[in-house]
Amino acid sequence: MNRSRLMNVVQNFRKAKILVVGDFILDQFIWGQVNRISPEAPVPVVQVKRESYMPGGALNVAQNILTLGGTVMPCGVVGRDLFGRMLVKVMKKHAVDTGGVVYDASRPTTQKTRIIAHSQQVVRFDREDAKDISALDLERILKYIQKKIQDVGGVILEDYGKGVVGPVLIREILKLAKKYKKFVLVDPKEKHFPYYKGVTAITPNRKEACGGLAVFGGADSRDGLSIDEVGERLLKRLKSQMVLMTLGEEGMVLFEKNQKVVRIPTAAKEVFDVSGAGDTVIAVFALCLASGARAREAAYISNLAAGIVVGKLGTATVSREELIRSFSEGERQPERAAVRPPTSKQPRAGGAG
Repeated sequence: MNRSRLMNVVQNFRKAKILVVGDFILDQFIWGQVNRISPEAPVPVVQVKRESYMPGGALNVAQNILTLGGTVMPCGVVGRDLFGRMLVKVMKKHAVDTGGVVYDASRPTTQKTRIIAHSQQVVRFDREDAKDISALDLERILKYIQKKIQDVGGVILEDYGKGVVGPVLIREILKLAKKYKKFVLVDPKEKHFPYYKGVTAITPNRKEACGGLAVFGGADSRDGLSIDEVGERLLKRLKSQMVLMTLGEEGMVLFEKNQKVVRIPTAAKEVFDVSGAGDTVIAVFALCLASGARAREAAYISNLAAGIVVGKLGTATVSREELIRSFSEGERQPERAAVRPPTSKQPRAGGAG
């Protein structure tokens, strides 16, 4: 990749505007240390040292866009409860626009609590109601999208399966995107793959891609397919322009309509935490496309960004300066990442699920 060309793309991030629609989550981190095992059960006793809160789910994508200098307009649902108030407060603290927040007194705010000791996640527990949002909530979200879509380069759908992203919402967004010539990217949920027909691109990890293909059923879902076969069949099934599949320490692979498959080796040096790595990928991919990058350039830059963020602990973001520095390092990418012992989380593209 031409370094000056990549630099130009990243510098244009400050002009890019992205609409992010999806599940809002309050991420709580409880940090501590373990010095003994409980006498009550064979479990570690965590001595709590501090707590922190971060905007998670679709809001982590928004945070990534902001950190890289882009403008973001997030839209999602929170409950009229303590955690909802805390989430909006955290959004304001991190300068995330709250104009797209839809309040619903009938459902709780989704919260994920992670207990972390000695740089390892000990356990995670969730508070959520994953039922579909109400017709009124859907109407409010669509009204916000209709108001903003003309001003953005594209739309990201962040689907954590918590009730916001559904077939009606996607259908209406695709109509608007076609009318105003905007791209639509999806960080997918396996069971929802049939919903995504017609989107510009999806960014699944290996497990999601294989599982999503199986949801379609028929001959395409049989076992034993290569990654190339899975990607090409998803491209055909979804009638999309692109599938960007993340493969962990093996990097990424980009499938484009009527183009050769592009493989990108990992840029990670050390892997501390994969929380939110998928959020970084789709945020950077969207910023690049909105800044005039070709798909291959966007995938390459997204891979470098993911390599930076997995070297940080917790749901992290990458700065524009870190990304620019990585261009020189990316010219001599390692073949494999140095992987730390696995934590208790089950990673997915776009966060921890």
